[in-house]
Amino acid sequence: MRLLRHRVLRSLLAPVAALLVAGCSTAEWVHPNKPKDEFSHDYTQCETEAYQNPKAQGGMKLILQQSIDRCLAKKGWVLRQKR
Repeated sequence: MRLLRHRVLRSLLAPVAALLVAGCSTAEWVHPNKPKDEFSHDYTQCETEAYQNPKAQGGMKLILQQSIDRCLAKKGWVLRQKR
């Protein structure tokens, strides 16, 4: 039981730690064929879809943001470190 609890805790903390590290760095979404001003339109679409997804409606921001990020990636946006 203790080992299972440790694994669950570790699996939950890894993404949080990655977000904290990412939050300290500067990154931006880029698209090979779209201008930057189209990002907000695509983000809003992805956000709306994520809020309608029953799996993302649990209230956890991490799950919601992951859903939005996957949607943006499907639209061709890539998160890159600023130089």
